[in-house]
Amino acid sequence: MSTRDTSAAHHPAADRTTSRLTSSVEPVVTAAGYDLEELVVRAAGQRSVVRVVIDCDAGVSLDDVAELSRAVSEVLDAEGDDMGRSPYVLEVTSPGVDRPLSLPRHWRRNAGRLVTVAVGPERAREQVTGRVLRVQDDGVVLAVEKGGAKKGQVRRAVGERTVAWAELGEARVQVEFTRPPGHRDAGLVATVPEGDDHDDHDDDHDDELDDDLNDLNDEHGPSGSGGEE
Repeated sequence: MSTRDTSAAHHPAADRTTSRLTSSVEPVVTAAGYDLEELVVRAAGQRSVVRVVIDCDAGVSLDDVAELSRAVSEVLDAEGDDMGRSPYVLEVTSPGVDRPLSLPRHWRRNAGRLVTVAVGPERAREQVTGRVLRVQDDGVVLAVEKGGAKKGQVRRAVGERTVAWAELGEARVQVEFTRPPGHRDAGLVATVPEGDDHDDHDDDHDDELDDDLNDLNDEHGPSGSGGEE
């Protein structure tokens, strides 16, 4: 899990705030059955933006985000020294496809997807493109592909390769216009207009959602009241 602040500058006070909020938020996320992949706090004018990235093996739906947003908001409101006295915007979302694959669970949750990864001993790694076939105790099985570097060139599978965890370097999912059949991307979060009542939508609503991953924003006034500034 990462708690890094990706804003321009790092400040000791901001890092302490992020660390304290992570300690408070992570148990709530874990108890709900999710992994806290990232918590970032950054300044945005006179308020703060708290971005909470969650994930689980089954994927994350709109209902999941709405429910967890309420639980995390209660935690932030209780953090009087950090957030409770200042206006803030809470963003709860699933990881984007540009998230680096750094843990076994990241690989497991991207089975079937095309990735580029640095493979081999740390000082002599080669760049490999392949589809994630399986995740095993000792590493990852890739269906390695070649070609496709030039316009109009078609990639072709050249065989399977098992890579040990210790030989996996930086890896990222490649954007594809079609998703593998049965992939859990169908459950990714879509945009919800501000002010929608998350409790009243029916079960058919999820079928109408776009598959694109967007943030669900939950805006709060001072002390998390949700009022106007």
